[in-house]
Amino acid sequence: MSEPMNPSEGLTESGPAPEATPASEATSLSEATSASATSSASEATSASGTGASVNDPVSEAAPPVNEPASGTGASTAGIPDDLREAAFERQRRLRQESRFPGGPAIDPAGSHHERRIRSFQPRRSRVTPGQQDALLRLWPLWGLDIDGQRVLDLPEMFDGLPVVLEIGFGMGEATAQMAADDPGTGILAVDVHTPGQGNLLSLADRNGLTNIRVANGDAIILLREMLAPDALDGLRVYFPDPWPKKRHHKRRLIQPEFLDLVAGRLKPGAVLHCATDWEPYAEQMLEVLTAHPRFENTAADGGYAPRPAFRPLTRFEGQGLDKGHVVHDLLFARV
Repeated sequence: MSEPMNPSEGLTESGPAPEATPASEATSLSEATSASATSSASEATSASGTGASVNDPVSEAAPPVNEPASGTGASTAGIPDDLREAAFERQRRLRQESRFPGGPAIDPAGSHHERRIRSFQPRRSRVTPGQQDALLRLWPLWGLDIDGQRVLDLPEMFDGLPVVLEIGFGMGEATAQMAADDPGTGILAVDVHTPGQGNLLSLADRNGLTNIRVANGDAIILLREMLAPDALDGLRVYFPDPWPKKRHHKRRLIQPEFLDLVAGRLKPGAVLHCATDWEPYAEQMLEVLTAHPRFENTAADGGYAPRPAFRPLTRFEGQGLDKGHVVHDLLFARV
């Protein structure tokens, strides 16, 4: 669960990560020319689309090959086309190769599904050794890439438990807490933030939580292509990116089209639970949800709901409350 970009961050897509592991060094194209046309680029991931096209949080993206590297004054003028193309191809391959063999893919949906307006903000940050270890050890057991190529068998995946989808979990502390407090519910947690994925896997392992699965990629593709009708017992969207600028409001996740999709995947009576500390976004959420014919407000007065006990008060939320932020919870049942 990430913090809202106020304009600090948004939850689809995630909280800050700690210490850095060394990132690969970017080599300028002019250096590549003098070094037998080899160029080294840092890895980028592509966040399919929940929001975000993903650039790998492990390292900074390399500059485009036809532009000078930032601050170096490097120029591509006079570089032969074959060397330019070789450098470009090497950077393309590096962006497609995962830093964690057997771990989350760079762009799990690839070109199988259309690109669209992203509802999440790509974030680049470092992966700690502990997070890397969790990704390498646990991703094959508890992780999945959102490739849009199959329909998930949730009862098999969660040993028959009811399943709640959480879109955007940041560093995963709140998700792990909810899983520990309610071991009878499976949580399918989706994010594109590699350090957060590793951190949540580490928390699940450390606390013996077997009711968490971590999904990497675009939640929209997951909902549309990989979940059967009426597959979910709930959906949680905590502190999504509010996209505060008016011209970016179209990127907000909670829109009528999103609710149409969600309504087809939630069981009757299942609850969509949203939370935000961005007042204008809370107002839009309430308006859009109230107007949708397949959702009904569980709050008796038709407004916001008190924070339910099962949603933990996170450290970031506490800091916001100390600054006078008001957090709004919205709980709407699928009719």
